[in-house]
Amino acid sequence: MGYLHASFANGSGYVRMADVSDLWDHINLSFAEPTSATSGEVAFKRCPVGECPNVESDADFLAAIKAKQAAGKKVLISIGGANGQVRLESAAAVTAFVGSVASIIDRWGLDGLDVDFEGHSLQLNAGDSNVASPTTPVVVNLISALKQLKARYGSKFVLTMAPETFFVQLGYSFYGGTCSGCDTRAGAYLPVIYALRNDLTLLHVQDYNSGPITGLDNQYHNMGTADFHVAMTDMLLTGFTVAGTGFKFPALRPDQVAIGLPANSYAGGGFTPVAEVQNALNCLTQLRNCGSYAPRTPTLGLRGVMTWSINWDRYNGNEFSVNHKAYLNALPKP
Repeated sequence: MGYLHASFANGSGYVRMADVSDLWDHINLSFAEPTSATSGEVAFKRCPVGECPNVESDADFLAAIKAKQAAGKKVLISIGGANGQVRLESAAAVTAFVGSVASIIDRWGLDGLDVDFEGHSLQLNAGDSNVASPTTPVVVNLISALKQLKARYGSKFVLTMAPETFFVQLGYSFYGGTCSGCDTRAGAYLPVIYALRNDLTLLHVQDYNSGPITGLDNQYHNMGTADFHVAMTDMLLTGFTVAGTGFKFPALRPDQVAIGLPANSYAGGGFTPVAEVQNALNCLTQLRNCGSYAPRTPTLGLRGVMTWSINWDRYNGNEFSVNHKAYLNALPKP
């Protein structure tokens, strides 16, 4: 899985859709962004010629999307990113969100939606301690919007999420609705993931740009190491009690879980070299090459790896996609 800079170049260079390597199975078009933080309306604008001189025409872009899909690839629209704050604070915002996302999906014939809400898009009101039945409007309304989109497109709709560790695994230690004095965004994705657990195609938490996170061994783990990826992924495959709630966030199916990684050191903090990533995967899938943290059981059904981004990988000589695709293809089948 990889993100394609479709609306900007970001220093890594623009990659035409037709030139995206066949090594990628999911291609997330980045990004659709809100017209304002609270409008709910999102828009997808392709990279302007001034920033991306080699940008293809709309017709060629659409034709390339169709060709990728004909080859078995999934092409999604990703919403948010570091600059795309989306706060669905009202019923009107939900309606605008659903309608505008559907328009983008229909315009480009896409397979679904990737939710990459960062920053202050999600938080929990003080006292909102029921993970299974949240009351904070931005959380409740996002759940409603995603369920409406799923109902609109049915079983073929691909729904993925790319939260930061701050919004997921940190909830084991601190939960925004229950902790006094801590950041109310802590663990704020958990009720969304829980509500959509039967509709969620894939969760690829960003194991980068992260502070130390406490794992199920009650030890801090630092990004950029195999132990970090093993500990963070094991939390999703095992489940954990959300801080201050007594609620056990249930394990996700292995096929719903992938590891999010930067493609190189330019793409994000916490870059992990290829060999170290594959040590983590060996440990998670076969209990081989484990370091200080070992999961309870091997999980060969783990879905794979995601990266930010396809562009940064190509900039780096395709090191990420070539090496990790070959490794994943060689894994024993579950």
